Amino acid sequence: MLHLRLITPAEKTDDVVRLIESTVGTTHLCVLPGAARNPAGDVVLCDVAREAGDELLSELQGLGLDTSGSIAVENIDLSLSKRADRAEEEAPGEAADAVLWEHLTDATHEESTLSVTYLAFITLATMIAACGVVLDNAILIVGAMAVGPEFGPLAGISTAVVQRRPRLAVRSMIALLVGFAVAMAVTVGFSFFMDAVGLFSQEQLDADRPQTGFVYAPDWFSFVVAVLAGAAGTLSLTSAKSGALVGVAISVTTVPAAANAAVALSYGDTPQTWGSTEQLLLNLLGIIVAGTLTLAAQKALWSTHRERLTRNAG
Repeated sequence: MLHLRLITPAEKTDDVVRLIESTVGTTHLCVLPGAARNPAGDVVLCDVAREAGDELLSELQGLGLDTSGSIAVENIDLSLSKRADRAEEEAPGEAADAVLWEHLTDATHEESTLSVTYLAFITLATMIAACGVVLDNAILIVGAMAVGPEFGPLAGISTAVVQRRPRLAVRSMIALLVGFAVAMAVTVGFSFFMDAVGLFSQEQLDADRPQTGFVYAPDWFSFVVAVLAGAAGTLSLTSAKSGALVGVAISVTTVPAAANAAVALSYGDTPQTWGSTEQLLLNLLGIIVAGTLTLAAQKALWSTHRERLTRNAG
């Protein structure tokens, strides 16, 4: 269930209330006349089943409530109410299949913003991965992949394509490209430092690395895994099952490939630099393609489902 807190101008409150009452899957409607001060207006509270949430939000935006008032949405972790149970039963479809497009757009917008924190995370992840590839330590590689925040901009690009949000696409692309460029540049310097203090060496980079050699040897399996991970990550975002993102993060080799390219570049190892760069680009492409196709399929399937229910109701 979702909890909506709306601030409505007094002249729109009746329309908002009628809309909520006519939407299948809503309950716990509460109206507080004149309770809002900034912006001034009435406060309307209600709960709505997740599968009915996207349609209701779209209708509320159609009333201009996002510009003249306010729309706030929260997830309800626990609701002990028979009315809430009945609302979920009446709402069309399954909650796990529903996509809140505005929530997804807002979440990916936040995750794909180029910030100091984002740059810090991706840089630290790349430096950890650099230690992992030089030491041929799979544990460090897994840790680096879990720390890396690059899935946010990748999801932002997919969302922007499906939702036709060019500004989100540009923002996400900038965060992705600048983030990896900064992380790799800093990691090159980090590699020089580690070599100077005797912790990195050319021999370690050139040695057989059974645990991490894959990061500079791209193949079709790399692309297949990236596609599967992209689809799984996108589903975890749209279904609010964020825990699955950890599994997605440690199944693709974006950060390790960037780290290996940076270390190889510091030693002038062109084959490994190019191989790692190809691995990085292949993974990024696979995730974006899979994410875009997954979102497009979800949008088409949910639209078809709603149209069928509308026809049946009529």
